[in-house]
Amino acid sequence: MPTFRTATPSPPLRLALVLLAALVGGCATAPDSAEEAEPTYVPDEPDTAEPIESPEVAEAAAVAEPAPTPQAPVASLPESQDRLEQVVIAVPRERDDIIRDFVAEARVLLRDVELRYVFVGKGRRETLRGRPVAFAVWSEKNQKWSIVHVEIPRPPVRWKPGGRPLRFVTITPGFTVRHVKGAGAERLMFSFARDGEALKVYGRKFPVFDSDLLAKRRWRAVVQTAKPIVYLPFTKDTLDPLFVSGGREYLLATARKAIDELRLAQVPSQAFPGTALADLVPAEVIATLAVIEQTDDTDYRNKQAAAFDEVLSQYGLKREEAYRYSVSRAAALGPMQFTNRRGNGTYSLVVRRCRGANIDPVFERGATDLLNAMKAAICLFDIELGQMPDSIRLAYRDNTKVLGIFPVAAYNGGPRNVTRLNRVIERMGLDLVDLRAPAVQPEDRPVSCPCLWAEAADGIRPVSIPRYNNENRWYIEKYQSILSSFEEEEVASTDASESP
Repeated sequence: MPTFRTATPSPPLRLALVLLAALVGGCATAPDSAEEAEPTYVPDEPDTAEPIESPEVAEAAAVAEPAPTPQAPVASLPESQDRLEQVVIAVPRERDDIIRDFVAEARVLLRDVELRYVFVGKGRRETLRGRPVAFAVWSEKNQKWSIVHVEIPRPPVRWKPGGRPLRFVTITPGFTVRHVKGAGAERLMFSFARDGEALKVYGRKFPVFDSDLLAKRRWRAVVQTAKPIVYLPFTKDTLDPLFVSGGREYLLATARKAIDELRLAQVPSQAFPGTALADLVPAEVIATLAVIEQTDDTDYRNKQAAAFDEVLSQYGLKREEAYRYSVSRAAALGPMQFTNRRGNGTYSLVVRRCRGANIDPVFERGATDLLNAMKAAICLFDIELGQMPDSIRLAYRDNTKVLGIFPVAAYNGGPRNVTRLNRVIERMGLDLVDLRAPAVQPEDRPVSCPCLWAEAADGIRPVSIPRYNNENRWYIEKYQSILSSFEEEEVASTDASESP
């Protein structure tokens, strides 16, 4: 039985831990809407990847540098100057910096934690009792870390949001533990309390199993080949406005880089001959997809923009690591939720049809790399647009962001979704050329959404989308809402760069 341990790093040790952590380094709808599949193990990023260094890591590195050669003694500072220096040193750090430190410390603490597996039965009836998971939790009151061990059912896990509670066993005594959400590597999260204090969760260690061995029920081999990952799912303890804005900036920057690489490779569009693929999809649209694919419809209906903020904060905090382990029951993988059933699915189609884009041919590696997956998404947009009627295709070219609802519908559910959406728009009495970005709801005649917005004699007005496909209706609503926030970010960024 594992025992719980506590640790209280001193400030110098905390900086050293941060430094050590820095050195170690189609598609489907959001996976929360269905049971999570057994995650696919994704290797760590190669050492050649450019590290993204936060200010506190740079500070820790400076502290950890070898001491300089001793020099002659320096005279003491005047008392007034000494007090001034003390004031400067005592300036409080930003909350996002503190969170990053805690996440880095938790990662280091969990690295050497042993996960204990329990077998029950004998001989051919021997089986693995469950999946052990360890959490690093922090007590503000006691200023101490604790490692808490929990055991959840072994795969397959029978749990759905809103259904029966997830069965689990608290292995470490003395803690009150409650299941919050999820069952897999990407989303499994618990809340913890001790002696009446709610503890903060800053780290989690989760073993990923070989799916083939699971299917064959070779439990000893499953344990021997298990690959524990230290990965922190979303938790309210790490939600911060600076991570939300940082997530937007990171997604936009990655989308622009994907477009730049396609432009450098001179990849042509198949949907619009003579046009560069890099000119087909705005960066905001691709960044929007990275948020849509990780935002559950129910969360969005209940929380609206707050649901997007939770996803964006993950990108802001974890950047390229965010949603690498996201797997749906439809086997959609990674941040952009690509599928590749039996090695001959959507992802393989993109690799074959978009050769000049240098899409990674290895599905598990390529689908979990955000930059690569964004390039693949742009290629998929092009393939889908090439299959649409000229009336839609040409209208899209003149209004790429608003009419992005069509390739987005295809991204979510294939060509049939496009046909259905077009029929619904005709039934709504709308013309494609009149569609506009969302505006302000009229106070005297508010309309129930999901909606499309169209130019009329009295301005831009919303029109409710009939109940033809509930999943696609909300997908379109999410697309329009998230896109608006990215456009605001783009305008703010442009204004800041043009200011003297």
